[in-house]
Amino acid sequence: MKIRVGFGYDVHQLAAGEELWLGGKLIPAELGAVGHSDADVLIHVICDALLGAANLRDIGFHFPDTSSDYKGIDSKILLRDVVKLLDEKGYSIGNVDSTVALETPKVNPHIPDMKNILAEIMKVDEDAVSIKATTSEKIGFVGRREGVAAYATVLIQK
Repeated sequence: MKIRVGFGYDVHQLAAGEELWLGGKLIPAELGAVGHSDADVLIHVICDALLGAANLRDIGFHFPDTSSDYKGIDSKILLRDVVKLLDEKGYSIGNVDSTVALETPKVNPHIPDMKNILAEIMKVDEDAVSIKATTSEKIGFVGRREGVAAYATVLIQK
């Protein structure tokens, strides 16, 4: 068995009038994430981590923000496409460990739904999807509510 790991990091600016999508779920919020797609920072880092683990470049290479094909796209579609790319290379997903850094709103109440959504897309048990939430204690761009950040580590196997 061949085992590989990957890491992803992403940030999105927050602004009034935008929706906040995290882990494929629309989260009620005063400020939403700005991006070319739906700006789901959690799905983006998972995509990047999976692509990196399989040595398939990064999310921007496969889904460039310069392409109108991806304008406003649901990031769940991007994750499905990434899973297909891994399947084509003979990889399966072992587990995902992720963290969302957001001052407000609270992410914890939404984690069970997000785990369910992501596990279904990635074709893994919910137990293989870890989502943690944190704030930055009012420090930095996350703390000032200017943006949201996320991190993910994945394990894939062949």
